Amino acid sequence: MSEAFDLLVIGGGINGAGIARDAAGRGLTVLLAEKDDLAAHTSSASTKLVHGGLRYLEQFEFRLVAEALREREVLLKAAPHIIWPLRFVMPHRPGMRPRWLLRLGLALYDRIGGRGSLPRSGRIDLSRPPHRGILHEDIVSGFEYSDCWVEDSRLVVVNAVDAAARGAVIATRTECVGLTRRADCWDARLRTARGERTVTARAVVNAAGPWVDAIARLALGQGTPAHLRLVKGSHIIVRRAYAGEHAYLFQQPDRRIVFAIPFERDYTLIGTTDVGFEGSPDTVEASVEEADYLRAAASRYFRSPVAPDEIVRTYAGVRPLYEDRARTNSEVTRDYVFELDHGGGAPILSVYGGKITTYRKLAEHALARLGKVMPMGGAWTRDVPLPGGDMAEGDFARFLWHTSERFVWVPPETLLRLCRAYGTRIDLVLEGASSLAELGRHFGGDLYEAELRYLAAHEYARSADDVLWRRSRLGLHLAPATAAAIDGWFATLQDG
Repeated sequence: MSEAFDLLVIGGGINGAGIARDAAGRGLTVLLAEKDDLAAHTSSASTKLVHGGLRYLEQFEFRLVAEALREREVLLKAAPHIIWPLRFVMPHRPGMRPRWLLRLGLALYDRIGGRGSLPRSGRIDLSRPPHRGILHEDIVSGFEYSDCWVEDSRLVVVNAVDAAARGAVIATRTECVGLTRRADCWDARLRTARGERTVTARAVVNAAGPWVDAIARLALGQGTPAHLRLVKGSHIIVRRAYAGEHAYLFQQPDRRIVFAIPFERDYTLIGTTDVGFEGSPDTVEASVEEADYLRAAASRYFRSPVAPDEIVRTYAGVRPLYEDRARTNSEVTRDYVFELDHGGGAPILSVYGGKITTYRKLAEHALARLGKVMPMGGAWTRDVPLPGGDMAEGDFARFLWHTSERFVWVPPETLLRLCRAYGTRIDLVLEGASSLAELGRHFGGDLYEAELRYLAAHEYARSADDVLWRRSRLGLHLAPATAAAIDGWFATLQDG
């Protein structure tokens, strides 16, 4: 007899994990099926910002910006360990948007954002440190404003962890290969490395990201290609281009914007592009042309041009945007759209578009749509911390200080990384150890076996890539041979 669930969520990105968490908290039995790892694709390939989307004001996306700015405050309180404020500097250059337009846009951004916790925007003198010497000499003025940084893939993981704590089943490496509609449920055929099984669900949420059309076709016999535009966004990671913890927003002659953001202590993240994509979402990478575009974009502002040999890594993701017939990929709406089909049987809800910042509201709205055809509890996630984020008054600095008093034997840089990654769950990671030697095998840098044990037991990690490039970015700091050692450790764990 097959397992029965109220809701099958297909897709382990931010939208799928957020919906699974919300649904489980409303009393539904939930199965989340992800064919790869959590955040294995688009949700770990973002610019890693929780922001209102300043440039969306030019496209009159006022509802989206307002919702995103409200959510920025909600998420900052819910996960202060993986989300924190970031100040953005926007240099002004002749020939770009005029000063009056930038002032107006930032004033509107502040106004829409309301009286939040972040500093408001203002003018800035770029002829003085720390910007003097970083930017070209002719760049002497600009503006600054606030948004937030987010550890994108960790945000996905903590949503999945909370969903599981509320009763959801999180099935990674589990691909949905068949969907058969009945009057009151779906039969879903799921494939793993160990074989296939069938489960039933009263409703399906298709949150498969770039594969949303493929899942719709699997369920309904036809996709919705007219409603989907796949857009690739690529980033480059270069050696640290400047000192300081501020980010830059660079306007480009084609009216696009490119961010330069401090990244992983020793690097600068530069992105993103907007390129139409027609290949397989399973194999996405930044092209040489995109890397050249991003280097040139930053070099228009940095006094020291970004050279090809400064790039240490690139990454790319495919955004499943709702097709609104915009002229350019940059102008396609980042708002989310649902398609609910319940004709002739059990319902399926397909999710298009969306952005990390608004994932929680997307989940609420998705379940409100499903609530019209199946009973469930009410919305609840707004004031509930995410795992690791339940620290007093959301004060990360105070939490770090108190944690350092408890773990005096942990080196400060290591403790900061662990507190940022795991927040109040750090005790589960350190497992009651009282010295580094008690953390088990040392894999290099500040990575020890105790952290791997935690990630395998609590965060669904199964490989070196899961650990080094999604649960953390330690792959940038550790020797390449570390990956083989970690994969060997996981193999031993699975054999056991």
